[in-house]
Amino acid sequence: MTVFPPSLVVGSGLLVVLPTKEERTNLPRVLQALRAVVPLARVLVVDDHSVDGTGVLADTMARDRSRLEVMHRSGPPGLGPAYCAGFAHALTVSGITHVAQMDADLSHRPGDLPRLLAAARSHELVLGSRYVPGGGVEGWAAHRRLLSRLGNRYVRLVLPEVAHLTDLTGGLKVWRRDALQRVDLSAVRSRGYAFQVEMTVAAVRAGCTVGEVPIRFPDRTAGRSKLDASICGEAAQGVWRLR
Repeated sequence: MTVFPPSLVVGSGLLVVLPTKEERTNLPRVLQALRAVVPLARVLVVDDHSVDGTGVLADTMARDRSRLEVMHRSGPPGLGPAYCAGFAHALTVSGITHVAQMDADLSHRPGDLPRLLAAARSHELVLGSRYVPGGGVEGWAAHRRLLSRLGNRYVRLVLPEVAHLTDLTGGLKVWRRDALQRVDLSAVRSRGYAFQVEMTVAAVRAGCTVGEVPIRFPDRTAGRSKLDASICGEAAQGVWRLR
């Protein structure tokens, strides 16, 4: 069994950006899991116009947790703007050496973070990949598996500079602070899941080294997915814009 340095295991120097939209049921579970795995990490909940009380619940929990912050967004909604706002804030926090991004629905397992942090010792950006040996998805219907595979293949064909990466549409990532600083957040245009591709492409074009770590990706058990036809359409068109 691999033994990680204590600072990596407990998350010292790590800030986790956690965007939320209608995740009241999942939020306490993911925060509890993060505290168990990386107890010294800071967590920034970026609530994106939730109407189910997610933001209120986050505020209540933050009163008892010194390492938990909450940002309530008032600008244009979307995953991309939420992450960019969270990243911009993370870069203002002193003592932060790594910034992680992950979904709040527990499809991204907090227990995978120590392995991504370990890989960040040799890479400036680390992607959690469902498609390298040891990775995979759980509970997905056949059509969703096919769509994900085809989506990644499509991105690699259109954007050759990232053709060596297997999971460009995934959202579990760990950035070194200096790598994130080299990406122009003000230039990011994607609002939906195309954001994941755009940020990785921006990192590669900025000269960052990118590695991948296998992860298992279980389907959410509570709440509703935000993926719809309009988001898929934006992603398909956004890849050509990036080219």
